[in-house]
Amino acid sequence: MDQVATLQLESVDLQSSRNNREHHTQEMGAKRLTVRRGQLFYLRLSFSRPFQSQSDHITFVAETGPKPSELLGTRARFFLTRVRPRNVWSASDFTIDSNSLHVSLFTPANAVIGHYILKIEISQGQGHSVTYRLGTFILLFNPWSPEDDVYLPSEILLQEYVMQDYGFVYKGHERFITSWPWNYGQFEEDIIDICFEILNKSLHYLKNPAKDCSQRNDVVYVCRVVSAMINSNDDNGVLQGNWSEDYSKGVSPLEWNGSVAILRQWSAGGGQPVKYGQCWVFASVMCTVMRCLGVPTRVVSNFRSAHNVDRNLTIDTYYDRNAEMLSTQKRDKIWNFHVWNECWMIRKDLPPGYNGWQVLDPTPQQTSSGLFCCGPASVKAIREGDVHLAYDTPFVYAEVNADEVIWLLRDGQAQEILAHNTSSIGKEISTKMVGSDQHQSITSSYKYPEGSPEERAVFMKASRKMLGPQRAFSPFLDLLESGGLRDEPAQLQLHLARIPEWGQDLQLLLRIRRVPDSTHPQGPIRLVVRFCAQALLHGGGTRKPLWRHTVWVNLDFGKETQWPLLLPYSNYRSKLTDEKLIRVSGIAEVEETGRSMLVLKDISLEPPHLSIEVSERAEVGKALRVHVTLTNTLMVALSSCTMVLEGSGLVNGQITKDLGTLVAGHTLQIQLDLYPTKAGPRQLQVLISSNEVKEIKGYKDIFVSAAGAP
Repeated sequence: MDQVATLQLESVDLQSSRNNREHHTQEMGAKRLTVRRGQLFYLRLSFSRPFQSQSDHITFVAETGPKPSELLGTRARFFLTRVRPRNVWSASDFTIDSNSLHVSLFTPANAVIGHYILKIEISQGQGHSVTYRLGTFILLFNPWSPEDDVYLPSEILLQEYVMQDYGFVYKGHERFITSWPWNYGQFEEDIIDICFEILNKSLHYLKNPAKDCSQRNDVVYVCRVVSAMINSNDDNGVLQGNWSEDYSKGVSPLEWNGSVAILRQWSAGGGQPVKYGQCWVFASVMCTVMRCLGVPTRVVSNFRSAHNVDRNLTIDTYYDRNAEMLSTQKRDKIWNFHVWNECWMIRKDLPPGYNGWQVLDPTPQQTSSGLFCCGPASVKAIREGDVHLAYDTPFVYAEVNADEVIWLLRDGQAQEILAHNTSSIGKEISTKMVGSDQHQSITSSYKYPEGSPEERAVFMKASRKMLGPQRAFSPFLDLLESGGLRDEPAQLQLHLARIPEWGQDLQLLLRIRRVPDSTHPQGPIRLVVRFCAQALLHGGGTRKPLWRHTVWVNLDFGKETQWPLLLPYSNYRSKLTDEKLIRVSGIAEVEETGRSMLVLKDISLEPPHLSIEVSERAEVGKALRVHVTLTNTLMVALSSCTMVLEGSGLVNGQITKDLGTLVAGHTLQIQLDLYPTKAGPRQLQVLISSNEVKEIKGYKDIFVSAAGAP
């Protein structure tokens, strides 16, 4: 019998274009193979002669990480078989076509994610084997696979939370929510490599690379590593936080349009943290990384968000009799808004019932297991007050549920409780609505309706778990259980007389209505109302007063009076932060009793609006004329104006233009051509910043047709 020639590999076709399309990674390009775990992908191997299944033995080897090991799950050896076994590495369903072998490879839905090397070992009979390198592939989480811990059974939601490469962050104030367009850009060509570079620079990897890689099959583990690595408090993370308002050594957090520029700068700099980020930047960059890795992720804004370090579920704020909000040495604060992420996953580490959306917060606020990271905390656990469940659930629970106690300070002593607000924290918890540019309130997924029996019962349950042995010495809980505070002889409200625009005088209206109370059930009262306006900082503090005013009011029983107030532009022009927020506080003192009442109004000032228009149908590779128009509606010129354009599939990186000075009342018109590179729905983000206003933002949704499409 003739000796059969040795089987030699001559070429391999990884079929990247087909596989990437079937694995929803075609947006990353077809130059290399990028697949998702728990799903078949296909290869064609070309040999020196026809493959003979009886005598030719092929073993596949897939390896990832620095020290691949079958024990650690970072190396797999599997044979060519006719029938595919369940949820293990396998090569099956093969067909022979002349000298070619078509084969289906399967990766288990709990495989380690990462960059893999794929090899085959060929042997005949008992002879020695020869190893060939077939190539490399990237393996990602698979939210389309029912076997994967990140499985999300809705194509509409998968398109939104995995495939959508742009979106919105919601900022401002719960009554003035502003949409902030953001370019996630998770499918830009180099972003997937940068995501794994982030994992490879974590402290876990640096300490024990082989062990770290072996744990990358676990979405909970990967999420916690990414949460720690987006900030740079412990490591060479992506972003350095800065809340000082001095951004001269980097970029203001307000001047970022998207994640791509940040991630590329971090990678190009060898892992040096990018300056600077705040909560919405941290969360948006984490959204890019997690969507790129295959985990359904969204960005969530919590308005009036508590930072409750001492875990007592109360935030104390202090005012003096002149209505000035006072600074405090306490770290407990109420942020105007705070932004975090939710990632979708099964929580096998928790009892049943806590799957689904999980809070992850990459903003460095407090340590978790020794590192600045937060989560995943089950949203269901937060709603039910199950604060004993991992990870960091008490901290997130307090962010949306803490109570606010406002004190009047006299001679440095807290003398009077002006307000005890059980529903002022955790307002309008918002995320982008699926398939829409609008925001959606998801507050009800975090807590029962404010003031409902269920909400108070959950609050008491969480309080007892968090306060523990202190329970016996908690006047706060006693106050809660005893029912409310004293009644007031008058009701005070502050209203805006018109839309507040930056650069204009602000017109307010004070409304006071006399109501019966236990001290003065009937009869007139006399009030002195002292007002104070202060710039409100994002982190909950204030600057020194920029405006004061006092009014005296005589109020008859059952009567209501209105008092106009004017806060001139000249008072706040140079006193605000870049975010243009003002807190107007008023303290009304009842002359007959000396008791005080508080009225508050937070004002978010509208910047000028820009418009973006495109003049024709967008098509891949063809010039697209874009018109950007900005009218300066302010009373002052905008100096040192610059414009930055960004948008995945529309702009390669960023386009930056210096625009000079825009005189008050004048209009700026800019025309430029873009050359779209990707078909489908896209978003162009435009930022114009100046010395006076940092964040004049706009966006345009653009549908791009494929090249040559009718």
